[in-house]
Amino acid sequence: MAENLRPLSLKREGDGLKIEWSDGITTYTAFQVLRTKCPCATCNEERGKPVDPFRILTPQEVAAGAPTPLAMTPVGYYAYQIKWNDGHDTGIYPLALLRELGEQK
Repeated sequence: MAENLRPLSLKREGDGLKIEWSDGITTYTAFQVLRTKCPCATCNEERGKPVDPFRILTPQEVAAGAPTPLAMTPVGYYAYQIKWNDGHDTGIYPLALLRELGEQK
């Protein structure tokens, strides 16, 4: 990713995030993808474990429903921290990851 590449606008579109980038490219990423690919240490550790087929959802997870961001805060000029409706808020998404996860529109 070019060093000077930055988002010009970030918008909620349907169930995802639309980003217009400074190089003229527009990307779209579903919230489910963003939540699943959370780059925090806890989520990375969880992804490394085998899936538990008997795992029971917590009441908070059930109440949250589909992943939806409640807030998206810039972290310097290199990333955004997303606070999710399930209470998770430790993921800091670097611009390079947001670009990589986005589908070009």
